[in-house]
Amino acid sequence: MNSIQTALRDLGIQAVNSGGSSGSGWWSGRNDGSLLQSINPSSGEQIAGIYPCSSEDYQRILKTSVETFRAWRLVPAPKRGELVRLIGQALREKKDQLGTLVSLEVGKIKAEGDGEVQEMIDMADFAVGQARMLYGATMQSERPAHHMSEQWHPLGPIGVITAFNFPVAVWAWNAFIAAIAGDTVIWKPSPKAPLCAIAVQNICNRVMQQQGYAGIFSLFITDQTNLAELMVQDIRLPLISFTGSVAVGRRVASIVGQRLGRTLLELSGNNAVIVDDTADLDMAVRAILFGAVGTAGQRCTTTRRLFVHESQYEQLAGKLVKAYAQVRIGNPLEPDVLLGPLIDQAAVESYRAALDEVKKEGGEILCGGHVLNRPGHFVEPTIVHAQNQWPIVQRETFSPILYVMTFRTIEEAIAMQNDVPQGLSSAMFSNDIRRTGQFLSAAGSDCGIANINIGTSGAEIGGAFGGEKETGGGREAGSDAWKAYMRRQTNTINWGTDLPLAQGIKFGE
Repeated sequence: MNSIQTALRDLGIQAVNSGGSSGSGWWSGRNDGSLLQSINPSSGEQIAGIYPCSSEDYQRILKTSVETFRAWRLVPAPKRGELVRLIGQALREKKDQLGTLVSLEVGKIKAEGDGEVQEMIDMADFAVGQARMLYGATMQSERPAHHMSEQWHPLGPIGVITAFNFPVAVWAWNAFIAAIAGDTVIWKPSPKAPLCAIAVQNICNRVMQQQGYAGIFSLFITDQTNLAELMVQDIRLPLISFTGSVAVGRRVASIVGQRLGRTLLELSGNNAVIVDDTADLDMAVRAILFGAVGTAGQRCTTTRRLFVHESQYEQLAGKLVKAYAQVRIGNPLEPDVLLGPLIDQAAVESYRAALDEVKKEGGEILCGGHVLNRPGHFVEPTIVHAQNQWPIVQRETFSPILYVMTFRTIEEAIAMQNDVPQGLSSAMFSNDIRRTGQFLSAAGSDCGIANINIGTSGAEIGGAFGGEKETGGGREAGSDAWKAYMRRQTNTINWGTDLPLAQGIKFGE
């Protein structure tokens, strides 16, 4: 039995024709129509095929989720946290197998695949603690013998739509916090990574069954836009969390906004690193290399732009070119490989088109720039000397292309960093406390994430994750992000014998 078959078997995926799963443990009985293919991007070969869900499956899944929510919201939050804790434990037991499947299906190197599963485990631990900290507040009333407070209640069934590049972790960011908040969750994964979603659903199903729960976590797999929009349009889902492109995010926001629902949007990033003349260049090189090359440049936090003080340009560019030359490209399951494939041929063509545009603009390719002639979707990591105002630099290209530019003053660097439509992650390498303070000030980085002497990629789950401008404004994971999954209620209790009105109003006296 090969590694693919072993990973699928160990994760409970026995057949190639599994459809969507509901949280109650049933599987779609659909066995007709076109198969949704799961493709190994390292070889271009099919891993498995599944029958996607139908509109009837969706209605059935949602009906179960709504019914389950009515009971789940009344379970004490610490008890809800216990279910999440047990799922986290189950993920620990399957970390190696699930990490392997992530590598197989989306092309991440094994260390990153395992790291993504560890992120789910960490998120479960965080959620368990958060289950005892869904705090409200007490306010002082202006009326005598009155007590004012606010509390938070479960919001309802929520829809989570995730992208291929983090096929399991982003679901956990949303699902585990939503679950301890008292919500049920319907997950529509990327059709490019259906097996990862089925594997996670299998794990959840087993834990839910063991604990006597059903329907808290559900799975809706489809590659049809009209079926995906059923979720987005459905008034029974008060919140839609969407991770993906700006174009699709705009449509999701528009549809949900029309029905006055909530959205949590995590859209594109065009992240920059600033390296000044006091920076530790060796530290900067390591961070830039991982930020620009990790996940083949297919992270929303990928380092895409690099601003270097003009006095450091030659030295830093030379160090980066040398480091890029040592990046081994190949099968992501091999231990020495640092760069796996792009997700599909369309991504390869996008890489080619970006470099064609660079050449037309007059950009200088310092290293890389080629599609590799081998099975799979492999390209070379590339460094380009560019200009920030070029249209291609202003856009997010989901591939390992790093645009390098120079600056003279820190004010110029910050202005260039902010002069793009996106606002997700940013970083500065400097040993000058005044410059780092400026970078983190209100007049500094306009991104949701701003780091000093670490890169743009690799956020921890303790801090709220998200960005501004075209990145969408959503926040997931840490801090007070739990509030997105709950509704706020203000309570006033009159424990006196009179009925004074607010603002001192006298009525009928």
